[in-house]
Amino acid sequence: MGLEEPRENLRNGGGLSEQWAESVVRPRTTERHIQVNKRLLLGFAVSIIALILVSGLAVALGVRFEDCSGRTDPDGAAAAAAESGPRGGSPKMNANKGERTTEEEPWRSSRLPGSLRPRHYELQLLVHMDNFTFAGEVSIELECVNATRYIVLHADRLEVDRVSVTAEGGAGGRSANKQGGGAMRVNRHFAFGATQVYVVALQRELKPSRIYRLNISFEAAIEDELLGFFRSSYTLHRERRYLAVTQFSPTHARKAFPCFDEPLYKATFALTLSHDLQYTSLSNMPVESSWQSEVDGWSSSRFARTPRMSTYYLAWAVCNFTYRETHSDSGVTVRLYARPDAIASGAGDYALDVTKRMLGFYQDYFQVEYSLPKLDLLAVPKHPYAAMENWGLSVFVEQKILLDADVSSASYQMELTMVVVHEICHQWFGDLVTPAWWEDVWLKEGFAHYFEYVGADFLFPKWNMENQRFLTDVLHEVMLLDGLSSSHPISQEVEQASDIDRVFDWIAYKKGAALIRMLANVMGQPLFQKGLNDYLLSHMYSNAARDDLWTKLSQAMRSEGRDIDVGSVMDRWTLQMGYPVVTVSREPSEQLPTHAIAVTQEHFLYGQEAGGNNGRQAPAFIHSLWFVPLTVAVGTSSGVTSETLLWISNHTETHRIGRMDERSWLLGNINQTGYFRVNYDLHNWKLLIQQLHSGHQIISVGNRAGLIDDAFNLARAGYLPQSVPLQLIGYLPEETSFLPWHSASRALYQLDKLLDRTDDYSLFSDYVLKQVAARYHQMGWPTNEGNVLQTSYQTQELQRELIMLACSFGNKQCHRQAVVYISDWISSNKNRIPPNIRDIVYCTGVSLMDEDVWEFIWMKFHSSSAVSEKKVLLEALTCSDNIFLLNRLLNLSLTSDLVPQQDVIDVIIHVGRNPQGRSLAWRYFREKWEVLNARYGEALFMNSKLISGVTEFLNTERELQELKDFIQVSGVGAVPALPRAVEMVEGNVRWHRLHRRSVFQWLRKPQSA
Repeated sequence: MGLEEPRENLRNGGGLSEQWAESVVRPRTTERHIQVNKRLLLGFAVSIIALILVSGLAVALGVRFEDCSGRTDPDGAAAAAAESGPRGGSPKMNANKGERTTEEEPWRSSRLPGSLRPRHYELQLLVHMDNFTFAGEVSIELECVNATRYIVLHADRLEVDRVSVTAEGGAGGRSANKQGGGAMRVNRHFAFGATQVYVVALQRELKPSRIYRLNISFEAAIEDELLGFFRSSYTLHRERRYLAVTQFSPTHARKAFPCFDEPLYKATFALTLSHDLQYTSLSNMPVESSWQSEVDGWSSSRFARTPRMSTYYLAWAVCNFTYRETHSDSGVTVRLYARPDAIASGAGDYALDVTKRMLGFYQDYFQVEYSLPKLDLLAVPKHPYAAMENWGLSVFVEQKILLDADVSSASYQMELTMVVVHEICHQWFGDLVTPAWWEDVWLKEGFAHYFEYVGADFLFPKWNMENQRFLTDVLHEVMLLDGLSSSHPISQEVEQASDIDRVFDWIAYKKGAALIRMLANVMGQPLFQKGLNDYLLSHMYSNAARDDLWTKLSQAMRSEGRDIDVGSVMDRWTLQMGYPVVTVSREPSEQLPTHAIAVTQEHFLYGQEAGGNNGRQAPAFIHSLWFVPLTVAVGTSSGVTSETLLWISNHTETHRIGRMDERSWLLGNINQTGYFRVNYDLHNWKLLIQQLHSGHQIISVGNRAGLIDDAFNLARAGYLPQSVPLQLIGYLPEETSFLPWHSASRALYQLDKLLDRTDDYSLFSDYVLKQVAARYHQMGWPTNEGNVLQTSYQTQELQRELIMLACSFGNKQCHRQAVVYISDWISSNKNRIPPNIRDIVYCTGVSLMDEDVWEFIWMKFHSSSAVSEKKVLLEALTCSDNIFLLNRLLNLSLTSDLVPQQDVIDVIIHVGRNPQGRSLAWRYFREKWEVLNARYGEALFMNSKLISGVTEFLNTERELQELKDFIQVSGVGAVPALPRAVEMVEGNVRWHRLHRRSVFQWLRKPQSA
């Protein structure tokens, strides 16, 4: 497709045509200055012939030199072909490779060379929604930092048509002098696919401190792969409608326009979008002007100039959505765009209200104003991630932003709330202040994840998210991953483009959040907020690294007379992987008073053989111990003393605390604010267990949940006997709080996936049901009265947790109730199942009832318009015991459009969680790996989520060997999630060999023993 007509449309809108120049500068001549001299003409002809002969010899020698070099790089060959093609200028000049000897080939580096700095982009795009293509012109204002003849910038899958470069003046704005001004001769321009860059080779050097303008015209496809500038669709009134939207993070802006696609190269952007009149266009900034073409009826919108920002935060969309609007207290216009039917139903109103309130909260907390005049939220049918925090235009997958209160559960509402809170936080941590490079991506993701819980507490104080749910959903979850030898530091070196994807994992998000929470508790909220305010103000519209944060937090501490070098403390936590297990015990020495305790720290690892702590060796990459802020309290049956803060920096230390007697017990890491596990001597564990059984309220809710999680994981790693955690949760029938039950539930499901295929599994399931029965019957089942916004969140979640445990482990009454609900729905065609437990009831019904129920749920999945309901129905289909139906679902999800593309991975994972479908999902994953990797390989979390989801339940020697064989045969060993998967399965196999027998031995004993 040519660009002549699109460029005409762009010019009608005040385009860039006057800024474009020919690639070759022709000397100015006039006829009166030309004198024809035969002798001169003859000499000139001889010179031309000689030049041709010399050039031919140079070409021959150049080809021979290339042959001798033995270069086999296909990208290099492609580059050479591009150099000699019609886009490269003079063929004779392009054939001469001699210029490479004067300057290194910067396009081969994995990083941009740094010789040029973009200052401003003028970007104009014509979007053809009829054939899913787009054409564009970009004009980039560049400042030269170091002299260079090469302009190297990113471009991927773009067909470049025209390139020109002009000199514009000095960096201070002065005009170019006669010698350096005007158009620059372009020798050649070519794509180099190995590093996803486009190279413009100039005849003469760009000079430092001068301003140049690079102009490129290009075209590309609007892809269907969820990255770059991609398309999506939805159905309204039985009509298929299309939209196109961008997803540039981390390295996909280059798929939409040539740019300097690294976070450090911040610039301003002015965007113009042209498209068919039936569509609306959105971008980061408000529309500055708009017009319609009289020729073709197309609509064009020019958006206001952005602040300085990184390329991956630029965003635009072309759609025919409608919107709801509100305004923050400070006057920011907030709109939510979605499908017209979703807007009409009010499904976006909840998220709109949350956004309005959170803008005010963050402005008050950070004491930094939101920087843009508007913030749009865009709900799209498909997206590779939950959401993307583009500055002023945050994009969400529908499931994470649209809420139907009549059918949505409390947990769905909570999840949606936290996604929105997370993305709004990024408007400060990410958009305003951006990590300088991907090694510190946790500087934005860790903060946003931490503030999910702080922000949710602002919105709903009774949820108590930061002090409770943070423990189970962040701290406990990430410590499972970070306890593996295949873990990594949250700050890790990123050299190649392929390394960038691997830094976006739960270590960056959840460990980052846990360390920030630990630091906030050590500093205290006032000083923590003071440091963050200074950090944001000092680096706004710019980039920052972790040392910049440590400096500002240290300064805040010193302002209150607390001389703590935050960097020295936190580098131990961010630059090495893992975390310590801190063992607290009474000092047995008779020479010391009874209130002395011994504290030791060592690297916690799951992958060690049993045999006591003495045999444990930390991996070679653990360079030092940690600075551990350990809080300790002494407790008895009558109460707990105030906590004492101890800084532990050595392997073993002795400290004095409050007075103890033989009935006193020690409790460490009060309210689990620290990122470490705590172990005790067996006598202290015995005293803690006795306290939980006799009066668990003495110990805080957070510490009860922490004791459960620590005990189970210490036992799994061999630090404790397997009987200790099982004895500890024996108090649960008396537990009335949600959080300890949730912690226990997570630990029990970990055991369940290890034991559910063993001959003695009923011993374990009966034990779990015994713990659950009393509280389950007392809480009963919910009713449909009220909605998720009115009922107590803690009550709903405890009730839901107990029903899930009862139905999952085979409580007969729970099964009967689920069947009654499903039968009533089928017979009456009225769904009376309370929204908060629909997922449990649907799954239980599908697993217990016949094929007709599966077909009924499948039908409801397709007919439902509520996105939260569709998600629950789809997951329920994976619960069937019928292998034929599970296989049918897997095939339909991957080979048809009946299942949304972003949900395919969830289908495979949930089939794998079904004991009846585990082998099927594992086999299907291996057979379809090439298809799955081609579709989702570039999406940050997709592959990791899929690999861990289908392998976490493997626990036999045969399955371990199958995993290793798969990695070897398929050649996918470089995928970061695979080493972790191998280690997890090895740990499962090891646990069976070392601990399964002792667990069943304990379960066979009478419970009173």
